Amino acid sequence: MLDMELIRKDRDAVATALAKRLDAAEVDRALDEIQQLDRERRRLISEIDGERQRRKAEARAYAQAKRAGVEPEVAPSEAGRKQIAELESELDEVQSRLRTVMSELPNLPADDVLPGGKEANRVVKTFGEPPAIEKVRDHVELSRMLGLVDHERGVKLGGSGFWMYTGVGARLEWALINWLIERNIEAGYDFLLPPHLLLDTAGFAAGQFPKFYDDVYHLDRQSAPRGQFLLPTAETAILGAYQDEILDTAKLPLKVFAYTPCYRREAAGSHSDERGTVRGHQFNKVEIFQFTLPEQADAALEQMVAHAESLVEALGLHYQRSLLAAGDSSASMRKTLDIEVWMPSTGKYKEVSSVSWGGDYQARRAAIRYREPGGKQTRFVHTLNGSALATSRLFPAILEQFQQPDGSVLVPEVLRDRLGTDRLTPR
Repeated sequence: MLDMELIRKDRDAVATALAKRLDAAEVDRALDEIQQLDRERRRLISEIDGERQRRKAEARAYAQAKRAGVEPEVAPSEAGRKQIAELESELDEVQSRLRTVMSELPNLPADDVLPGGKEANRVVKTFGEPPAIEKVRDHVELSRMLGLVDHERGVKLGGSGFWMYTGVGARLEWALINWLIERNIEAGYDFLLPPHLLLDTAGFAAGQFPKFYDDVYHLDRQSAPRGQFLLPTAETAILGAYQDEILDTAKLPLKVFAYTPCYRREAAGSHSDERGTVRGHQFNKVEIFQFTLPEQADAALEQMVAHAESLVEALGLHYQRSLLAAGDSSASMRKTLDIEVWMPSTGKYKEVSSVSWGGDYQARRAAIRYREPGGKQTRFVHTLNGSALATSRLFPAILEQFQQPDGSVLVPEVLRDRLGTDRLTPR
């Protein structure tokens, strides 16, 4: 969540940043309520402390009189105890409301992030040129011709928005995942295989709950009384794994990655640019993550973007990098850079990696801190995450960008040894 001290000291700066994402009037209403609740919280804490001090003074006077053999004039009153209990109950309500309102606010966009939605996204880099293809086949047609994906049986098994990789298609998907795992290890990231079922606390820590609570698959409360859901991205699991920890400062930046399927309730694509494996309810992704000191975050973001781009470049795919506007990036992130591959069949780019810097927003929600060397005080780490990469979009991009006039598809050089061929051919 946001730093309460920053809201107290520089409300205008906070309001200006939030207005990049939210309606200005909505921001003012939220900050008004937060500041009013904060004042009420501090008033109640002061009253409780004063009442406790008064009761302690009464108890000391009573005890001293008893020891001196003097009958005390006034015994510690039960009314004082009840008064403290009532004030504490009122404080709990105020703090709960303050926590709710604060948790609903998004992160503050970075200074160089523009306001607005998709229309304000800015392309900042392009790699290569779109391949010249005389007669373009889309990836759905190609995957059927080559026997790579069985969309019909996927729907039979899971319903709309599911598919099943088959034969060489399953091998290509697995080759991509394993190649990405090896490349991330080479880049210095530690490999994790986390649970796919997470407690609701992990969703809150990542900033996905409460706002996007309905976007994931939940277990019913009878089966999971503490609240559990299927992870929508390994980012949620990695962050949640370090909740309530004080990280060793000497080991920062802490670099980890995970491979998981991702499960999302979002509607499967019916438009031409979201057919096939481009958008669905279950897909594979390899996610990199860094916990850093605040002063390490800028360098970490550049490093992670460069690494994700190196993966796409090694596959030989044409792509662009875009700096997302505030309204098109995750509410938990201060800054997001998307790496988007070219899809010849639609003439559009599709994101295969979002590399984001969250500042200390997620760390505050998850209570992940570090202790300054030689000091007792702890501070919040900064978090960064990025896809490296999402295979359900790499797969169709490879098919479409490397398709040949005879319907075959060239295999990227880095995957040829794994598949034992340099070309996929129609059955």
